[in-house]
Amino acid sequence: MKLLKNKLTVTIIVLSVAFLGLITLTVSREDKGFESGAGSTLNPVQKVAYGFNRGVKDFVDFFLNFSDVRDENKELKKENDKLKAEIDEYSKLKEENERLQKVLNFKDEKNNYDYIGTNIIGISGDSILNGYIVDRGKDDGIEKGMVVISADGLVGQVSSVGKNWAIVQCIVNENVKVAVMVDSTRENTGILQGYKDYFNNNLAKVLNLPIDSEVKEGDVIVTSGLGGYYPKEIKIGEVVSVEEDRVRVMKSAIVKPYVDFNKIEELFIVAPKDKREIKYD
Repeated sequence: MKLLKNKLTVTIIVLSVAFLGLITLTVSREDKGFESGAGSTLNPVQKVAYGFNRGVKDFVDFFLNFSDVRDENKELKKENDKLKAEIDEYSKLKEENERLQKVLNFKDEKNNYDYIGTNIIGISGDSILNGYIVDRGKDDGIEKGMVVISADGLVGQVSSVGKNWAIVQCIVNENVKVAVMVDSTRENTGILQGYKDYFNNNLAKVLNLPIDSEVKEGDVIVTSGLGGYYPKEIKIGEVVSVEEDRVRVMKSAIVKPYVDFNKIEELFIVAPKDKREIKYD
């Protein structure tokens, strides 16, 4: 019985050595035979050994290189995040530059006014319809009644002033009225005031247009300058629909303002250089 056990042990050792020998032979043939194109066909046992050896080798290579790949991916992610941040910053600067350029163009056309930049610091009441609170006031030469614009067009007018603050009431408020004209027809009898449609959108409506007016969808509405209360030809918005009132014998136009009153960033108060009396040319 003891002899049988010894024989079994010897047999296992011999087979193990033979298997290791096959692996060594396979590696040697891989280096000498396969790479030179002179290798011979593997028998089934050698195929198993070769496949096992290649799998172990690939796994070891992957394990050794994994740390380097992971570190490289971290660096690439940091670089990608940095580039995204730079692109976002560039886009913001580009948009700001375009907005300010529009104001500068208007300033060049209307150079008999001062333009006082302000920041919005709050909302008066519970809605933008009640106006914006800005960080300029009497100490900066701001007076009640002064006109306020943004890069996109007319915003409204100063309705009240404190020492270092003011409230700007928007044209979408129905209490604000502006003398306007249709840019295409030059009809200057219109009066614009705030208006809400059925979907509660903040729009404006031009009243008192003649019944035979040729105003149409897509026309641009600008200030007329009549009454000396607003500078002439400040852009306000675009006509989205036209209504006809046969009883009052007039037309009215619904206008979508160019200014997005929920996204205003810069406001400019238009101050006549002679501020003894607020009057606009």
